[in-house]
Amino acid sequence: MNPPVFPLSGERALGRRAFVGSSLSFAAAALLSNTRLRAAARPSFSADPFSLGVASGDPTPDGVVLWTRLAPRPLEPGGGMRPEPVEVAWVVADDEALTRVVASGTAVANPAWGHSVHVEVSGLRPGRWYFYQFRAGGVESPKGRTRTMPAAGSLPDRLRFAFASCQNFESGHYTAYEHMAREELDLVVHLGDYIYEGSAQRGRPRLHNGGEIFTLDDYRLRYALYKSDPALRAAHAAAPWIVTWDDHELANNYAGDIPGKPASREEFLRRRAAAYQAYYEMMPLRRAQLPSGPDLLLFRSLDFGRLATFHVLDTRQYRTDQPQGDGRKPPSPELLDPRGTLLGERQRAWLDAGLERSAGTWNVLAQQVMMARVDLARGPEVLHSMDQWPGYEFERRRVVRHFRDRRVKNPVVITGDIHSNWANELVADFDRPDAPPVGVEFVGTSISSGGDGAIEPAFTKELMSENPFVKYRNNERGYVRCDVTPAAWRADFRTVPYVELPGAPINTRASFVVESGRPVVRRA
Repeated sequence: MNPPVFPLSGERALGRRAFVGSSLSFAAAALLSNTRLRAAARPSFSADPFSLGVASGDPTPDGVVLWTRLAPRPLEPGGGMRPEPVEVAWVVADDEALTRVVASGTAVANPAWGHSVHVEVSGLRPGRWYFYQFRAGGVESPKGRTRTMPAAGSLPDRLRFAFASCQNFESGHYTAYEHMAREELDLVVHLGDYIYEGSAQRGRPRLHNGGEIFTLDDYRLRYALYKSDPALRAAHAAAPWIVTWDDHELANNYAGDIPGKPASREEFLRRRAAAYQAYYEMMPLRRAQLPSGPDLLLFRSLDFGRLATFHVLDTRQYRTDQPQGDGRKPPSPELLDPRGTLLGERQRAWLDAGLERSAGTWNVLAQQVMMARVDLARGPEVLHSMDQWPGYEFERRRVVRHFRDRRVKNPVVITGDIHSNWANELVADFDRPDAPPVGVEFVGTSISSGGDGAIEPAFTKELMSENPFVKYRNNERGYVRCDVTPAAWRADFRTVPYVELPGAPINTRASFVVESGRPVVRRA
């Protein structure tokens, strides 16, 4: 059913404090007691059905996706729910007390989709904060806070967002999310490795539930374990998220539909279908992302007015197999094979066209793996496996040269995957490191993957001396906070000194600024 939309009772500023969710009264319950809800059998729950929290995502100027999943016993198959549909009421209000309701309705939590709920609210005002809540069987969810995108033709003064990735539950605590939830962000962008598929390993700070995951129930239970973390739930409740995946949402370093040994292609596609369905069930995604078997259309664009366009990429589902080699220069003929692709032909054409027609002052490529090609004669780590953009050198050069040849306005690549922080200038030809940059890349470290990190100044100095387009590297844990205006982009690398124990403080380890029209990274 289409939700009724009630007029706002005047504009109200919501203040500059983080909202991390609460379980306050359902102030607008009377507005939700429609005939359909009264006629439905009231479900009864053995425990809180909203144990996995609430979330919102993919905002537009007039709406947003609201998400929850009913699971009173989240770490049991089926989440402790009977295999029958349940009606869930929802409400959106202009105030935290939920007294000024602007939209409300009901949705069906279907057992075929893990009793998840994805409500696509429309009819809201652009560029505004809202609060929302769900109710089922007389039980109220925590409240969440979300906001709409600015009006399509507007040029906002500011965008403040953070991006994060790689949150291996076993590797440590999500302390970084505790701090992120207090940051007063307009958006959070998650760049993949939301879960890890591996089996429980002894001696870790926290343990996975069971062995390596393969089936739909396996993936559902792993997501439920991750969302049992209160800091992650708080970050979801504080602001809308834009999400994409990397590899561990399915299997480490997978490429397209190519099976790992000893699985057959058919077995792998069944596993991919299970993983993709569980991802959709657990993320605030629209019907446009509804999976069909082993396929899910995840690449898409979102506009923050004319200030920024987010081009959200999927570098897993369509890629060819990783080539052999270690990524050292010069690139081998295999790396320059035009048939090698991370994006696939359809996504690459979509990206090229989107960059050319974008009205955004900043064009943000929200994606998974590092784009800059770093060379090092020696060092304590392999900087780039063939799983990253340098393993697909022909396509990497094509994308970067597209920035230059089409004069794409202010391309900024934001990246996860590598469990370390980087600030890079992107040059059209990395065999000529003195070539002028045509874009910039900020790589965010992991939330927890890899355990406690380190600063490693000696190694970083050596790396930067051989690769002058690298302006920063750091191996701590955390996230990147970005302040964006029409004139400049500021990236703050927010780090925690440890994750293997809870309670770490947050630091701004380094900050960098890029001026509009000048793709040069400089210290703030």
